[in-house]
Amino acid sequence: MKTLRAAGSFVLVLAVAVSGGQLCAQQMQSLKPMAADAHPAFDVASIKLADPDDHSSGFQTQGRRVFIENETMNDIISYAYGVHAKQIVGGPEWFGSKRFDIRGLPDVDGIPNTAQYREMVVKLLADRFQLKFHREKREMSCYAVMVAKGGPKMEASKSGPGGLPDQTGRNSNGQASWRFTNNSMEDFAKFLQFVLDRPVVDQTGLKGKYDFKLAWTKDNAPVTDENAAPGFFTAIQEQAGLKVEPSKAEVEVLVVDHAEQPSAD
Repeated sequence: MKTLRAAGSFVLVLAVAVSGGQLCAQQMQSLKPMAADAHPAFDVASIKLADPDDHSSGFQTQGRRVFIENETMNDIISYAYGVHAKQIVGGPEWFGSKRFDIRGLPDVDGIPNTAQYREMVVKLLADRFQLKFHREKREMSCYAVMVAKGGPKMEASKSGPGGLPDQTGRNSNGQASWRFTNNSMEDFAKFLQFVLDRPVVDQTGLKGKYDFKLAWTKDNAPVTDENAAPGFFTAIQEQAGLKVEPSKAEVEVLVVDHAEQPSAD
């Protein structure tokens, strides 16, 4: 069960077991969303080094079961705290070289939403990896997302109060198509920094939440259709009315003070 992952947001993919055309009560309970005000941690979590021959990775759910597959410590911290890997400084070499498989169950009934999934991972990092860090501001190379000439082309979100941001999409044969629902510009900047090679800062000045789509052709993808989508930066400008440009800015970084590799279990 694979998730589509971006910008700290993911699609929950569920495995549903059916018996006689009906879900049993226990299965129905396991597929209910977790209470919105719950603050879960892992009740039980297994951490192991990933199989070096495993070429898939991601953050997944199956019912109440939570999986992190074949991710580095930098990936896991990036996901938990919504930062680019370049915003994690001072970490040991194994942060980028060791890959981990993590699986377990939350200590609260139901399926966690994105914020609750992140909260579980934050607590796991502190408990099992003994992660300690402090925050600083440092100037570094980044991208700035701004409003393009002509103004934004996104629709105001139709989601009601309390609606969560959603980012879902697919990549196939060099073509990408993503839908953004109830996204603030901060949410979109986080998406961008998981696609681009450096942190992204929001300089749009836009305070609302928006619904929009982006379709683009990846760099170096073979293009045989004259109607193929444009490149990524052009797509953002033409389809969303935004522009992304290289910049330098003060960016918050996580400075690692201590971390330990957990023993396999």
